[in-house]
Amino acid sequence: MSARAFDAIVIGAGQAGTPLAGRLNAAGMSVALIERKLIGGTCVNTGCIPTKTMVASAYAAHLARRAADYGVTVSGAVGVDYKAIKARKDKVSGASRTGLETWIAGMEKCTLYRGHARFESANTVRVGDDLLTAPKIFLNTGGRASVPDLPGVHDIPYLTNSSMMDLDVLPSHLIVVGGSYISLEFAQMFRRFGSEVTVIEKAPRLTGREDEETSAAIQSILENEGITVHVGADDIAFARKGNGIAVTFSAGKPPAVGSHVLLALGRVPNTDDLGLDKVGVSVDQRGFIVVDDQLRTSVPGIWAMGDCNGKGAFTHTSYNDFEIVAANLLDNDPRKVSDRIEAYALYIDPPLGRCGMTESAVRKSGRRALVGQRPMTRVGRAVEKGETQGFMKILADADTGEILGCAVLGPGGDEAIHCVLDLMYAKAPISTLARAMHIHPNVSELLPTIAQELKPLA
Repeated sequence: MSARAFDAIVIGAGQAGTPLAGRLNAAGMSVALIERKLIGGTCVNTGCIPTKTMVASAYAAHLARRAADYGVTVSGAVGVDYKAIKARKDKVSGASRTGLETWIAGMEKCTLYRGHARFESANTVRVGDDLLTAPKIFLNTGGRASVPDLPGVHDIPYLTNSSMMDLDVLPSHLIVVGGSYISLEFAQMFRRFGSEVTVIEKAPRLTGREDEETSAAIQSILENEGITVHVGADDIAFARKGNGIAVTFSAGKPPAVGSHVLLALGRVPNTDDLGLDKVGVSVDQRGFIVVDDQLRTSVPGIWAMGDCNGKGAFTHTSYNDFEIVAANLLDNDPRKVSDRIEAYALYIDPPLGRCGMTESAVRKSGRRALVGQRPMTRVGRAVEKGETQGFMKILADADTGEILGCAVLGPGGDEAIHCVLDLMYAKAPISTLARAMHIHPNVSELLPTIAQELKPLA
């Protein structure tokens, strides 16, 4: 069988692979784009777009229940039509996927292959009966939910973040195993839909990468809505119990018995079935593809982008990977992974926006630092909206004025954080933020005030 030759092969039509195929095609290169599942990857199909669509529905239900707090009368109890929520989610997600498919179909020199790609050599890939060759190959194969081999886990019908998107009934009691970002978004969302929700986390606190006060504030927000939270849980095991599922943990604690169990225990990269070992592409102990600062793998002519390289687990880091690769290959612009600043959000309500270093990371660094903080109870816009849970915190270097990090847990925190993030990219000192005039009334208008009130980090 003769192989069909291309200028480039892109494996995975996610948030890095699809735009890269577009850039390469626009540059006059012939491209083979390979996708074994759904165009758009995790973000479009089981991640950001569908979940945040459901978060919006959950917020609407929550606000409707609080209508009386704002002097608004709602006749009767607030109900939730879960099938309609799912239909709305499917419509929004489907429209995004269709838009990408239409864009790909319009690329003059891009051929879409549906199937599982495996390396035959460093420049040859097989997809079913098709053999494809190219001097440049780009991997954007993403990741999937981790399912640890916990006792009884394979004896129950557990859910993951992906299969949750197919659920068409509202759980009467959802047990979420895991206490990080994905798990907590689902926990609050389904509590607002009307499910009883229990969160079980083996670590001593939720969202372990955050500062302790942030974790405590997040737990308080969830518990205030009636979510049961167990942290420090050990010996987690599962068993069927009648029509439900029992989750046992921590000797002496009564088991949690629910109708559904969601496993949100991390992610693993989709790298184990690509034939990487056949061509010598190096992976680390967790299966992530090892890349350099420009996302080149250990094999010349092969790059890895997105969740499969372990350099970030977000849509924005994946898209930035595309930008770095395209800039280096097409624009003579030597961009690097190490140039970017860590930034992400937790989409509970109120959301957490984070950038740069946490307070604990600053302490570990040993550098002299300044810190400023303000609770949302002292933020006019939050008070006016009746949403005063959370706080804002800024950290700066005491000697240079460099902004080190920021956390905004409160209304609009996922948007307000960019005020600080952009200044960090501009390498502007904290004095720049302190002198800025922000619009009133707004949550972010208090960031300059905090910057004017910094104190030494004790």
